[in-house]
Amino acid sequence: MAAADRADGRLPVSEGGRLLRKAFPDHWSFLLGEIALYGFVVLLLTGVWLTLFFQPSTTEVVYHGSYVPLQGVSMTQAYASTLEISFDVRGGLLMRQLHHWAAVVFLAAIGVHLLRVFFTGAFRRPREANWVIGVTLFVLALAEGFAGYSLPDDLLSGTGLRIAQGIMLSVPLVGTYLSMFAFGGEYPGEDLIPRLYALHILLLPGLLLALVALHLILVFHLKHTQWAGRGRTRRNVVGKPMFPQFAAGSSGLFLMVFGVLALLAGVAQINPVWAYGPYRADVVSTGSQPDWYMGFLEGALRLVPPWETVVAGHTVMWNVLLPAVVLPGALFAVLYAYPFFERWVTGDRGEQHLCDRPRDMPVRTGLGVAALCFYAVLLAAGGNDILAHVFDVSLNLLTWVFRVALVVLPPVAFMTTKRICLALRERDAERLAEGEETGRVRQTLAGGYTADHEPLDEERRYVLRSGRPPAPLALPERAGAAPPEREGGAREGGARGGAAPRVRRLRSALSSWYYGDLVDVEEDREPEPSAGGPGR
Repeated sequence: MAAADRADGRLPVSEGGRLLRKAFPDHWSFLLGEIALYGFVVLLLTGVWLTLFFQPSTTEVVYHGSYVPLQGVSMTQAYASTLEISFDVRGGLLMRQLHHWAAVVFLAAIGVHLLRVFFTGAFRRPREANWVIGVTLFVLALAEGFAGYSLPDDLLSGTGLRIAQGIMLSVPLVGTYLSMFAFGGEYPGEDLIPRLYALHILLLPGLLLALVALHLILVFHLKHTQWAGRGRTRRNVVGKPMFPQFAAGSSGLFLMVFGVLALLAGVAQINPVWAYGPYRADVVSTGSQPDWYMGFLEGALRLVPPWETVVAGHTVMWNVLLPAVVLPGALFAVLYAYPFFERWVTGDRGEQHLCDRPRDMPVRTGLGVAALCFYAVLLAAGGNDILAHVFDVSLNLLTWVFRVALVVLPPVAFMTTKRICLALRERDAERLAEGEETGRVRQTLAGGYTADHEPLDEERRYVLRSGRPPAPLALPERAGAAPPEREGGAREGGARGGAAPRVRRLRSALSSWYYGDLVDVEEDREPEPSAGGPGR
């Protein structure tokens, strides 16, 4: 005890003990963030190993390594060292492929984790900052992936760099300066590979590490979200303690992620740079495709018609500027702003620690599915030449099909998803009122037939009752009307002055769009029972 007291006087021993007992909910959807974290750990470990052998230099050398088809070919030291890692360093090809597969899984896990957070409403107060951090992590991971993908200086990655240079040049007024700065002179220059290397192993990983640490700190501080259930309230977290149950399960997940990545690295070839050859500025590889996470940008570039405008002797390349600069900027701006937009529209200022079922927020779910359809069309359009070749269809016809689909599919997906969610909620209301169908049919005294039902258990009834959204914001009756109060006691009002009524009316209309269709389904339900169970 004396030793423990002395240690506690100098280190946060007692606080650490309480931290080890912190509860974490047990649900498969919460593992997505952990998969992203452990993919990042594998990336760091393999990346450190690869830095010992890779040479980020554009100096021209003649290759005399083990890969016979390229012997005597002039190439950069970056490409030559990549070939050396692949064929002459023991275990080098395995480590290269493990690193690449970890990058692919890391970005995929971040994307799916963000989708989980979006569809369950886990971005709401008090977690808006964590949502912003998560989106920033995704942006940095995209940049990190592109930088690492470009380092080998093979023909495929060089084609991507050529496209990146075209995107820089499309920026009005400063495009030429951006290109000259990035490449260290006229394309292809000699400075880009060393600069990408510094970004890839120092700046971007450092930012990712800092944001991951901040993200985890906020998860600990704000409590983890959890699914609705008996004993689970906004004031507690029901789950496994961090040590030893959660730590043991999470360690097992890390070993599984590492094992699957190692298996993929051993049996599934990825990025065979030796098959492409060294980069030459006058050559483009046929059927070149970027990694999946850059596919949407490739598709956007292929779908926009060749629009150009000459202004005061300067050509504005709308066919590059719009899909490669404006569109990604707008997409990520919407992602950053959405939590604050939804809070403003719905007036929901209270703290939310229980996850929404996607069906309980039909508009939000519809918007998410529409965005996924938009992204899927762009991703498929990024391989339109491959699809046209494989299915033997006209490339121009396929391009027009994708252009029409990009405009038509998202609204159709939104309306369809919203109707499905409303139908599922109506079905839930029927189950609450009538019970679950047993499959048995009874004949009545009058000769008719009726389905037999049995009451839902209390756990299921509690979950179905929990999806009750607030009523839409009331339409103000006059310009000076007091703004309504919503959950948490915070007054919600529009801008002061002459524009206030218009802003409040717009807000009320958007609120009705979010919640209006849900009122009739909910109004006849029984009062929600109080959540029992101790806080944990």
